[in-house]
Amino acid sequence: MNEFVLYILYSAKHNKSYVGITTNLIERFKNHQILGKGYTAKYRPWIVVHVEVFDNKKEAMAAEKYFLNFPAYNSDVVCLRI
Repeated sequence: MNEFVLYILYSAKHNKSYVGITTNLIERFKNHQILGKGYTAKYRPWIVVHVEVFDNKKEAMAAEKYFLNFPAYNSDVVCLRI
């Protein structure tokens, strides 16, 4: 059974955040930090500021939707320290 990981990345250099879901956080973070293209490539470097583990994708997606609609996420600064 796969675990689904919700994660939040933060780029202090660009004051940007990113919310995502994966089943392999280490590989996914490597993609964002080094290999990937698109939105996250433009705002490197990233740090992981929040992680939650879920038993199923539906719960992870609901949490992702919550964070994407969270008022602070849409402001200029989102930096959750763990």
